[in-house]
Amino acid sequence: MRGRDEAILAFADGFTLSFAKRLAEFSIAQKIPTISGWASFAQRGNLMSYGPVVDECYRRLAIYVDKIHKGATPADLPVELPTKVELVINLKTAKALGITIPQGCYCAPTR
Repeated sequence: MRGRDEAILAFADGFTLSFAKRLAEFSIAQKIPTISGWASFAQRGNLMSYGPVVDECYRRLAIYVDKIHKGATPADLPVELPTKVELVINLKTAKALGITIPQGCYCAPTR
C-alpha cells in the first residue's frame, strides 16, 4: 500500500516554471508543501525555494559572453558555481498549509 506524499520537489527549469502556479494550487488544495530551486516558484504561490539568485547567474553569464566576444576560448574559461543563494518562503502559502514560520525569521518582501 502506498502512503501519502509529504512534499513535492519541483525541478528548477523553464518547463516546470510554466506550471508553477498550477502546481501551487494543487499543493495547497492537497496540503502538500512544494519546494524548488528558483525564487520565482515561491513568488508564484509555492511554499518555498532555495537556490541560486538567478539574476546574479545572468550577470555572470553576460561576463562570460563578453570574454568570448573579446576572443577568449570557451574551453579555457573556468567553470563557476553560483556564489549567491537565497531562501524564499511564501508566507501566504505557509499559512494556507498550516505551517508556522518562526518570528525571528527575516522575510523580505517579494520583488
